Amino acid sequence: MIETVTVIGMVISYMAISEYDKRLVLLTKEFGKITAFARGARKTTSQFLAGSQPMAFGEFTLYRGRNAYTVTSMKISDYFSSDMKDIDSMYMGMYFLELADYYGREGIEAGETLKLLYMSMKALSKNMLKKELIRCIFELRILVINGEYPNVFTCGNCGEKENLDYFDEKNNTMICSNCHGKVSEKNIIDNSTIYALQYIVTSPITRLFSFDVTDKVLEQMKGIINKYIKKHIDRKFNSLEFLEI
Repeated sequence: MIETVTVIGMVISYMAISEYDKRLVLLTKEFGKITAFARGARKTTSQFLAGSQPMAFGEFTLYRGRNAYTVTSMKISDYFSSDMKDIDSMYMGMYFLELADYYGREGIEAGETLKLLYMSMKALSKNMLKKELIRCIFELRILVINGEYPNVFTCGNCGEKENLDYFDEKNNTMICSNCHGKVSEKNIIDNSTIYALQYIVTSPITRLFSFDVTDKVLEQMKGIINKYIKKHIDRKFNSLEFLEI
């Protein structure tokens, strides 16, 4: 009897491996990041043609072989690559896939990351918020899911929860006004920025895309998150190069 499993997941990348076949990398709720072969997926008549594209989300039924999975059927509910309204949204979505791939691990369930990825793609495709805010939300929350993120709740020096208004880049923590001494006005962090960061860290994923911020707050959020990521992630993301042109 052929052993099959059905998983919920999203295609995060693919590679052509012959004239007609593809090797897919899926981020799945049940088994984390897995590789699966889609036989004949490059044929124009293939039932797997659309569902084997990056950003395709749905149910994948897989045959579990000795060394790899093979796709036997797909039930795709969302084709996010087709829903993106502009090239910037497309590249932003590709960046999210790359970041999910970076953190994905085989055999470790990825329900939270998959939910975040799905909600972020939905927000991008529907233009629910500014693209850069969606990016901040995705970046910070995926850091949280993986247990490494800047301290935005207490002063890294005295532990105080109030009067936090400066980010110590070296130690990845907020510092209160009583501890940091004199700093340039341009380096003072707004209360709204701190609240937004705290909200992203603690709120349910389904509610992450329900708020907006001013341009000033967004720039401060980007500054804190981008510096942290550049310091702690050692991979070069191809799609990010396009976004930062």
